[in-house]
Amino acid sequence: MEHMDSSSLVSLISNIHTAASDFLEEKLKEYGLPDMVSSHGFILYRLSLAERLTMGELAQLVNRNKSTVTVLIRKLEAAGFVEREVSEKDSRVVYIKLTPQGREYNDKTKDISRQLIERCYQGFSPEERQTTFALLKRIFNNFKN
Repeated sequence: MEHMDSSSLVSLISNIHTAASDFLEEKLKEYGLPDMVSSHGFILYRLSLAERLTMGELAQLVNRNKSTVTVLIRKLEAAGFVEREVSEKDSRVVYIKLTPQGREYNDKTKDISRQLIERCYQGFSPEERQTTFALLKRIFNNFKN
């Protein structure tokens, strides 16, 4: 078994992130879709699971601060993928929701996401997939506490 220290673990996680980002960038080009950072795609995905979300809700779901999410939303809004909606009950509350163009983008990227997951788990048994996911989730949760 390969020796593992903290720097090699962090390096490996970083390398996986880079490889996955490169894979996504290549696939987006193949599909003729705009190149966006993974955070944009994750926001669009999270919005596809809900009718609408506030900036605070989105920030929590994508694990970013509100100011970062605001910048990401501005770019998505300029590209026509999301729109803002002021709450009828409280004008201070602004919701973000997908536009038809944003929903179409999500539909097209579902296949790309499936391909990414297949690549990640290539050669893994179903049990190994579950174990890997559970262990990575534990590592992530260690930073949340």
